[in-house]
Amino acid sequence: MSVCLQQEQQQQAEDRRQTMLNQVLQPSARERLARIALVKPDKAKGVENMVLQMAQRGQLNEKVSENRLIGLLEQVNEQSSTKTKVTIQRRRALDDDY
Repeated sequence: MSVCLQQEQQQQAEDRRQTMLNQVLQPSARERLARIALVKPDKAKGVENMVLQMAQRGQLNEKVSENRLIGLLEQVNEQSSTKTKVTIQRRRALDDDY
């Protein structure tokens, strides 16, 4: 019974989150964010969190436009850019060249 209650609370929290995002995002920005969420949900969540924090702090004077959303996406990309390093280790015991 507590699992069902937790799921219901999570759903309500997500509904409130989406309502707040609808209030602070222009329709074009909301559509772009939805498309990004399909491909990279973690980046979309990061941008959503950033927008919601800005709204809570009173930093948003108007609804977030698509151009401003792109700027926020670039900030999230800079913050979360991790370089992938691939190293190849060859087995020297089996190589005849050595």
